[in-house]
Amino acid sequence: MKVSTVEQMRNLDKTATEKYGIPDELLMENAGLATYSMILNEFGIEGKKFFIICGLGNNGGDGFVVARKILSMGGESKVVILGDPQKYKGAAKKNYDMAETLKINIQQFETIEKLKSEIATSDAIIDAIFGTGLVRDVEGKFKDIVEAINNSGKIVFAVDIPSGINGNTGKIMGVAVEADYTCTFGLTKVGNLLYPGFENGGKLYVTYISFPPELYSNDSLKIEVNVPTPLPQRNIAGHKGSFGDVLFIAGAANYFGAPYFAALSFLKAGGGYSRLAAPKSVTPFIANKGSEIVFAPQDETSTGSISLKSKDELLMLSEKVDMVVIGPGLSLNEETQKLVQELTAKIDKPVLIDGDGITAISENIEILKERKEPTILTPHLGEMARFTGKSIKEVDDNKVKILQETATELNAIIVLKGAHSMIGFPDGKVFVNLSGNSGMASAGSGDVLTGTIAAMFGLGMDLNEAVRTGVFMHGFSGDLVAEVKGEDGMTAQDILNYLPHAVKTYREEYDSIVADCYGCIYIL
Repeated sequence: MKVSTVEQMRNLDKTATEKYGIPDELLMENAGLATYSMILNEFGIEGKKFFIICGLGNNGGDGFVVARKILSMGGESKVVILGDPQKYKGAAKKNYDMAETLKINIQQFETIEKLKSEIATSDAIIDAIFGTGLVRDVEGKFKDIVEAINNSGKIVFAVDIPSGINGNTGKIMGVAVEADYTCTFGLTKVGNLLYPGFENGGKLYVTYISFPPELYSNDSLKIEVNVPTPLPQRNIAGHKGSFGDVLFIAGAANYFGAPYFAALSFLKAGGGYSRLAAPKSVTPFIANKGSEIVFAPQDETSTGSISLKSKDELLMLSEKVDMVVIGPGLSLNEETQKLVQELTAKIDKPVLIDGDGITAISENIEILKERKEPTILTPHLGEMARFTGKSIKEVDDNKVKILQETATELNAIIVLKGAHSMIGFPDGKVFVNLSGNSGMASAGSGDVLTGTIAAMFGLGMDLNEAVRTGVFMHGFSGDLVAEVKGEDGMTAQDILNYLPHAVKTYREEYDSIVADCYGCIYIL
């Protein structure tokens, strides 16, 4: 499913009207009808009282359509307008006029006390205040209104996006409505899917409002929900080399967990042959726990990290494998960081760089631009900031745009880790991943991710699909853990242990797992 920015949605609306002859009035009617249908499905209409709060833009016009539909089906609509109704234009004005003709109870906002009183006598609130057009923080009376909605204890339905959520970033602009349900129009907006917008939206519905498929699935729309493809069938006569041979260059003194989680998760997710090149002094400790891993002990520095003297041996090992993973727990030792840079420049295989490897390569990103084979990077926000030379806040406030620009500039696949991780490709495509939960925000979880991505490649998937599926599978495993153990106290070991179950379930129940975009977006 495609996802749009606010600007792209404006262009889609314009194209629908100018190219396909779909008038604004019909688009607004369909938006209101879909919102009404959501309310009917989730709450019911007949005999219930709805308090609809309308701003002065098209979002308010959508609210008038909903009020009219509720009235026609035996519900009670009461509307408050946040401003002068003479300012309505176009389709919004026509729907305001119709609501007046139908003698729907319409009032202008007077005081916050009166609004709270109206809320108290209603069964549910419909938020049609700002929509996606908001450009500045919510302040003054609007802030008071939003807080009154959130403190009411009533069921809240949001029209297009909860008021106060930025449609491009998901950020709260001062204060934002906390909705139980949201119906968004045309396409899901980026702000509907990224946190905290996703959380504020509650259960999310989307309606295409009469857009033809060639409009809402156009190739110019580069952002999509990450719905990966089914896994390839396992070769019944295969051997360990048939399911991927991956070299993990990882580990240092005091960093035993990261190499273990990365190398073993590859096997747990279905990979065949996991080789771990770690410092000699570290290897016995990891082997004691992960005996299924094949070890290649390496010379080490005085601080217990892999020495630059290991370069030639590691290059020879890389020629034997399908992919190389560099970075988990490598340390920030200067000599080891130089080793990462030289290996990345020389290895002629797909390379996945994580953790301390990202820190090393961010010092000389020109290496990435010159690589002939694919590169995968898995940074968190802080590491992404190092790559781009921007602050963490800048990256966080403009995730999609910066991810697109950086993946293109570095000619790399980038997994920007976090709640609803995003996968960016050099061609500008971005996939928003919806699996995973807050319990996965713990040490070692990212190392399990690297091994899971490598495993999907080892199973025979195209590299792009392997990355997308690995990110999803990692989150899916965490969600299975949460179902049984809860999110509190979840560890990387839990996620790793559930990987075989996750892969098995994904194979057997693929259609139901990916239905409704992993049960996160429902189409009306």
